[in-house]
Amino acid sequence: MTIMRTISVLGATGSIGASTLDLIRRSPADWRVVALTANGNVAELAKLAIEFSAELAVVADEARLSELREALAGTDIEAAGGAQALVEAAARGADVTVAAIVGCAGLAPTMAAIEQGGVIALANKEALVSAGEVMTAAVERHGATLLPIDSEHNAIFQCLQGNSLDHVRWITLTASGGPFRDWTLDRLTLATPAQAIKHPNWDMGAKISVDSATMFNKGLELIEAHYLFPVGLDKLRIIVHPQSVVHSMVEYRDGSTLAQLGPSDMRVPIASALAWPERMDTPCAPLDLAEIGELTFRKPDEVRFPATRLAREAAEAG
Repeated sequence: MTIMRTISVLGATGSIGASTLDLIRRSPADWRVVALTANGNVAELAKLAIEFSAELAVVADEARLSELREALAGTDIEAAGGAQALVEAAARGADVTVAAIVGCAGLAPTMAAIEQGGVIALANKEALVSAGEVMTAAVERHGATLLPIDSEHNAIFQCLQGNSLDHVRWITLTASGGPFRDWTLDRLTLATPAQAIKHPNWDMGAKISVDSATMFNKGLELIEAHYLFPVGLDKLRIIVHPQSVVHSMVEYRDGSTLAQLGPSDMRVPIASALAWPERMDTPCAPLDLAEIGELTFRKPDEVRFPATRLAREAAEAG
């Protein structure tokens, strides 16, 4: 990239935000940071805002606004707090807005960013799951571009480039299966939160790690894919791939299957969205398939992990 672009990171202190800012840190001449937001981690938010010379820092917990202002004293960085301030931060507009606020709390700010018509790099799947039809209609109405950051949906997006949805036979989301993928049903009743957040492949926040352990996350991703890639629920399927090397696949009517492979590092799909339609360097180690060895795939078990079945039923019911 040679032209400086503006960027806002909604959820700057979470795992997606940290990975995004790591990439920006490596090419500072390419980016100007407009807004950074956090839920309540004021110290980290202030530190990041100062490092990246952000125009605005917003803490969702309004009770901590005075703390944020104190941390930013002596700088030109504007400080704000509360849910409405998050929306206003998103509404400032940026060439790229990374929507990484966890849960439905991210819906209103994401919608505000969409209304500005820029590129929305979406990591907040709950927003799309809860308001998919509203969001996609707004994207079309405001001329925004919605680029998925979830590794699976970003993989599908890459595999669809240059092809028509009309030619798609299957879209297959891969699932690692999480830390409990080989546990019996009886053993699952004894699982602890501490065990649930120890994902074998990915370094993620606590909520998404728990959702992955129950396969609930894959159920949400199924609904997300339904809105992002409208081929019909009957053409969406899930397969368990413990190695997390193939991030998802698209099979076409002629029998060709395209898959996106990469390391288990969220900076790869984030970089894909940030640089789109170009490419950018990342510090991620190249994929060594000979070193990885065997890649395995198996059908999901909806008895031990009923969330994927429930998600499909929810999507069918609307």
